[in-house]
Amino acid sequence: MSLENKKDEEIFKIAEPLWDNLIKSSNMKDYGGFTKDFSSQMLYGANEVELGKQWANNKLLTNLSIKKEFLGCLRRNDFVTILFKQKSDTIPGDFLGRLVLGMEGEEVKIFGATIF
Repeated sequence: MSLENKKDEEIFKIAEPLWDNLIKSSNMKDYGGFTKDFSSQMLYGANEVELGKQWANNKLLTNLSIKKEFLGCLRRNDFVTILFKQKSDTIPGDFLGRLVLGMEGEEVKIFGATIF
């Protein structure tokens, strides 16, 4: 399956449950759930202690709303970046969510995830 050749709507259907799991797991500070779809490269850099510090020091990361809006996809090399307009349950305003997906073997994996 080549992600970069799929239409935006097809990619969104793949990305949405992965993003929803990141939101849910981040709000619950659940390291295992949060990292379960990470690529081996991403998992290598996702230290449980560091993630715990981020959750403790950034209120946004533990108060994300399930409300989001799909903005579009960017394709580069073997990766697709999916952009979301994200809301928080406690912090007013809009935030930009970025999810980078790629293939690891035959599986779609997360190669990057950020929120600004």
